[in-house]
Formats: sequence, structure tokens, C-alpha cells
Amino acid sequence: MFTPIHTTLGALLLFQGSSGLLVHNGAVFGISSLLSGCAFNPSRDNVPIIAGLVSSIMPVYLFAPSLIPSYPAPPTSLASAVATLGVGILLGWGTKNGRGCTSGHMLCGLSRLSPRSLIATAVFFVTALLTANFVGSGANIPSCGSTPCYTPIYPSGSEFGFMAGAALLAAITNFIIVPRKARRSEESRVAFSYVAGLEFGLGLLISGMADSAKVLRFFAFLTDPSRFDPSLALIILFGIGPSLFTFLTEKPGQGHEKGKPAAKPTLAEEWKLPTATVGDINWRFVAGAASFGLAWGLRGVCPGPAILRAVLQPTWGLATMAGYLFGNLF
Repeated sequence: MFTPIHTTLGALLLFQGSSGLLVHNGAVFGISSLLSGCAFNPSRDNVPIIAGLVSSIMPVYLFAPSLIPSYPAPPTSLASAVATLGVGILLGWGTKNGRGCTSGHMLCGLSRLSPRSLIATAVFFVTALLTANFVGSGANIPSCGSTPCYTPIYPSGSEFGFMAGAALLAAITNFIIVPRKARRSEESRVAFSYVAGLEFGLGLLISGMADSAKVLRFFAFLTDPSRFDPSLALIILFGIGPSLFTFLTEKPGQGHEKGKPAAKPTLAEEWKLPTATVGDINWRFVAGAASFGLAWGLRGVCPGPAILRAVLQPTWGLATMAGYLFGNLF
């Protein structure tokens, strides 16, 4: 169902997590590289963020359990386990070779006006759209029963209080507490990495990005308007939009005036931003973006939501994450 308030507040939390990591720590919130880094090269740059992302489940479970997605049943047969493993391999190989996913390319890359991210986003979004609608005649897109999926629903009082409180607390942390109280140090940077992961995880759960059914319904406008849920379009407006404004006003990684050195991040000594350009695009980049789009369109899952679902549904997570890490080897 269309959730304008949920998704708007969730998108603002996605913005807080990703832009906060950029402005304060000087890094891009690319979940696919953070996840593979945790597995193959754990460090203070990736482990705290993934830990924060995972821990976002707890406050939602305690204070607004209705926001926890209802997932399809986990694999119960060898065939379903192999299929789940295969989707994980597509995710892993695709995001490694495509150099990112919905967080690194779409949310962060588009807001940084990266032509390379624009190309990657176009490839994986179109691939996911076509896959969701035409593979199996769109049978993997769930309906909303007798009610059209574009019908709006609104949060209860307790849900709204939790979501608005989380968004407000994130804004106070990012715009007031960190700039005024935190010192530039390794300890502060690690602590904020955890906070950014927590904010981003809350954003995924509240916005509906963590709900695979909701993602697939967003693609349904092409063939079955009754199954179309427009909620995730609000992430463009309230997630990418504020991030773009932050990039244009703060100019992270750039000098604010010609001839002057670039300002440092709030908590770090240097920027760690992608340096690849359109000239670095090759067939593996395009094929990787398409592979990720295929997995996204088949199951409605990308790396960030996959981490959350792996915790909530361990049987599914074991097969998917095994496939993801195997795909990262090639």
C-alpha cells in the first residue's frame, strides 16, 4: 500500500545517514562495498557502519514492531535454496563489478552529480523494471488483495511518534551535536560511523525499502497499475533531494573558494571519495550493474535490505549471504 508519511520520514533518515557519513566522516555510504569489506577486510571504516545498520532492528522491534516487514517464506527445499543462493551470487558479482548499488550509486552517487553513477543507476533500474514485469509474466509482484496497491494508508499514533522522533533525533545529532560537540578524532569518527549505520537502517525499515514486496510493487506500473505502489518515488524527493542540496551547499571534497584548499570533514582528516570517472567504465561495470538489476527485479532485495532480512530470517540470509560473498570473489 502507498505509505506517504512512512516513506517520507524514512527517506529523511536515509538522507541523514548517507549525507552525515559524507560530511562528517568524508566517506560515501556504499553498502555493497561496506558489506564485502566486513567479510574480507574488516576495519574501523566498515564494521561500525554495518553494526549500526543491524542494530536498527532493535528499536523498531521494541517500539514499532508493525514496521518490521513480513517476508516471503524462507527456502524449504533444495530448489528454493539454490534459487536463493543464485540471487545472492547475482547481487555479489553485480555490485562488485558494477561498483555499487542503490545506496552508493543511486542515493549517494546521483546526489553527488556523478555521471558514472547515473549510468549505473539507469542500467540497474531499467534491468530491474523489465525483470520484475516480464520474467514469469510479473508473477513475482505480489498484489494487495482486492485493494489497489496505490491506495494510501497512514501510520498509527505510536508509529508516527516513533518515526518522527527518530528523524528529529537524527537531525539534531547530525546538524547540532556532531558539528558543535564532537572533536576530529579516530574515536569520534568510529562512533559516528555506527550512528550513521543506525540512521540508515532505520530509514530502510521505515521507508519500506527493506520490504521486498513493496519494492517489487514499485516496479508494477509498467504492466499492472493495480499492483503499483508509488511510495518509493518519495525517496527521490526526500532522500536524494536533500542530499543533493547538501552536496551543492557544503561542497564536500572541494574548495569552497577558488584557490583555497578543500575543507576537511567534521571528524576526519581527509576525504575518501570515489575517483573513478566515466572513462573507467568497461564491460564488467555495465554487466555488473545489469546483474544487480536482475537480482533486484527478481526478489526486490539489494544489499542493505538483504543484511536486515538476513538477521530477521536467518535461513534465507545464510543462502543469500553465502551467494553474495561467493559472487564477490569474481
